[in-house]
Amino acid sequence: MAHSKQSLQGRGYRLLLSKRLNWFSLCLEVFSFSILLIANCICMFYKELEVAPGCVGLLFKKNVFQQELSAGIYKFSPWEKVHIISLSQKLRSTRVVNQEVLTADNIALRFSFYIAYKLDNAKLFVDNFGAELDNFSIAEQQVVAIAQVLLRQKIAAIHSEKLNESREDITNFKEEAFCNEVAALGLKIIKAQLIDLTFPRSVQELFSRVLESKIRATSELENARTAVATARALKNASELVKGDENIKFLQYLETITKIADKGKHTFVIGEVPMTKI
Repeated sequence: MAHSKQSLQGRGYRLLLSKRLNWFSLCLEVFSFSILLIANCICMFYKELEVAPGCVGLLFKKNVFQQELSAGIYKFSPWEKVHIISLSQKLRSTRVVNQEVLTADNIALRFSFYIAYKLDNAKLFVDNFGAELDNFSIAEQQVVAIAQVLLRQKIAAIHSEKLNESREDITNFKEEAFCNEVAALGLKIIKAQLIDLTFPRSVQELFSRVLESKIRATSELENARTAVATARALKNASELVKGDENIKFLQYLETITKIADKGKHTFVIGEVPMTKI
C-alpha cells in the first residue's frame, strides 16, 4: 500500500512538472513571437535615407556631423534624429565674357575666360556655403571673383604691345595659388583658361598702322641695303677697270656697236685708244 501511494505521488509530481514545463515553453514561444513581431514592426517602420549615384552624403545626427557617406541606401531607426545632406560630385563649368581691364600702358581691353571645377571636400564646402539649394551658385560666384582678380593682376602688369607675346603665359592660369584659394572653399579646379583678348576698334586700327609702318620700314631698309650693295659692286668694278687699256678698248667697241644699232652710219668719235695686241 505504501509503495503504491508513493508511486502515485511520483506520477503526480511528474505530471505537475510536465505541465509547468509546457507552460514555460508556451510562454517562451509567446515571448519569442512577441519579440519577432516587434522586430518586424520596427523593420516595417524604419526610415531609409539615400545618397544618389555621383553624389557624396554628409550624415548628421541631432544636427551634429557624424561621417561622410558614399552613394547608397542607409537605414535608420525611426526614433533616431538623423538626416543626410547629399552633394553632387559632377563636373561643373562656367564661362565669363567681356571683362574690362587696363594694361600697364593704360590701354583698355576686354577678356573672356573659362573655368571647370568639381566638389572636392564636401564637409568644408557645407561649412562655407551651407546646405541650401543655391550653394553651388554662390560658390561659383566666389570662384569667378578669384579668377577675375588673378587675371586682372596678370594683364595689368603687361604692356599692350607685348600682350600677344605673353599670351601663352596667361592663357592657362591654373596656378598653385589659385587652386589653393579655391580648395579652401571645398572645390577643385579642373581647368582654368583664358579664351580671348579684344582691343577696342580704334586701338586695333592703330596697331594695324604701326604694323604697316614697320613692314614698310623693313622693305625700305632692304631696298637701301640692295642699293648699297649694288653701288659697292659698281665701285669695285670701276676700281678693277681703272687703268686697264684692254678693258677700255672693249668698252670702246661696245659703245660703237650700240651706236651702230641705231641705224646712223655717220658719227664722230675722239681719238681711238691704242692697245697692245
